[in-house]
Parts: sequence; structure tokens; C-alpha cells
Amino acid sequence: MLSVSGLNVFYGDSHVVRNVSFELATGETIAIMGRNGMGKTTLLKSLIGLLPARSGRVQLDGNELNRARTYERVAKGMGFVPQGRMIFPYLTVEENILTGMENSIDRTVPGYIYETFPVLLEMKARRGGNLSGGQQQQLAIARAMVTNPKVLILDEPTEGIQPSIIKDIARTLNRLKVERGFSLLVSEQVLSFAMEVADRFLIIEKGEFVYEASKATVDTAKIHAFLTI
Repeated sequence: MLSVSGLNVFYGDSHVVRNVSFELATGETIAIMGRNGMGKTTLLKSLIGLLPARSGRVQLDGNELNRARTYERVAKGMGFVPQGRMIFPYLTVEENILTGMENSIDRTVPGYIYETFPVLLEMKARRGGNLSGGQQQQLAIARAMVTNPKVLILDEPTEGIQPSIIKDIARTLNRLKVERGFSLLVSEQVLSFAMEVADRFLIIEKGEFVYEASKATVDTAKIHAFLTI
């Protein structure tokens, strides 16, 4: 579903993502893990088109995305939930969700969104800035989901969220992935969350993948060591 090969991304003269290659299968979840400053967010921003790649190739469901702008990547099936959620604090919950449906003919929030996130239905007239961190994360996921992504990308989804809500988000993502039929790419530092959602794990160090494992073969002690060095 998603194919990335030889991707190189720079911040000025700093070579942040170094010749990264990987493939995400249909219906698969990959967790990209690593400490702060190792290139996770830079990689994901490059995939969605927020940062230009110096070289490399990105394909989504057979479509070349190298020259595509962010909105074109979304139109082709890429959804993105940024680090920090980035909801619109002065818009209502429903208005926030509708911002993901600007190009939809029927600008009505799909029923499955409120069924999946009942708290958003209860608070649909409340301003986004008045929601808790966990509720805002649900809102950000809902806003990305209404674009009907083939690949959903989440950047540090557990940041600033209490443990009980983290478990709920993991269960919800697993359910949505089955029901809506998308692949999931998530950057994460919380190993317990990654273990709940991921089929495969990639560890990034200084912009390069240094460890890969499936859920069946993963060495959690080794991943923990990478995250705490």
C-alpha cells in the first residue's frame, strides 16, 4: 500500500532522514519507534508532504507522490494526525471534523465517526480547545478519518495522554483499521501502546533504521534499550 525507497530529508544543512526504505502492506500497522530527535517526525512530515525530500521515492497504492502537494496526497488516500493534535481550538468539535470534508459533496459527519467516538457526539457543539488531551486526540483522528484514508499516519499519538485513554485509543484504532480497511503508520515512544497496535516495529536512530521485527519475533527488551539509551 505504501512504498518508500531511498528517502533523504534535510533541515537546512542537517541530514535528518538518511536513505530510509520500507514498505507498508495493505491492512498492516507499522510502529516507528525511537527517542526524541532521531527523525520520526521529520520522516512522517516528509511522507505527507509538509517537508520536501531531497531524494527518494514515495508511492501510495501505486501512485507516485514525490511531486504531490499535501492536499494531493490526502486526495490520493493519505491521512495524517500530527504531533500535538493541532485541532482548531476556537472551532466546535463538529466544525473541526468538517474541515476534513472540504471537498466532500455531502458535508455531513459520517455516522460511524460518532458511533466510534461517542464523546465527540456529546461535545459536538463545544470548542475544540475546551476538550481534554485524550478527547482532542480522538477529534484529530476523526478529522483524518473522514478523508477515507488508505494509509493513516499518526505522529506520537499518546503524547500528553493518560494511560487509561491510551488503551482506549489503541482499541479504537484496531477496530477502525478492520472496519474501514486502511493501513496504519504510527511513530511512538510508548512501547505498551505500540505492542497493542503494531504488526511490525522499526527502530530509527539518527535518521536510519537500525532494528526491525514482527510482533511474533520482537525483543521488547531490545526496543526498550533503544528508547532509553
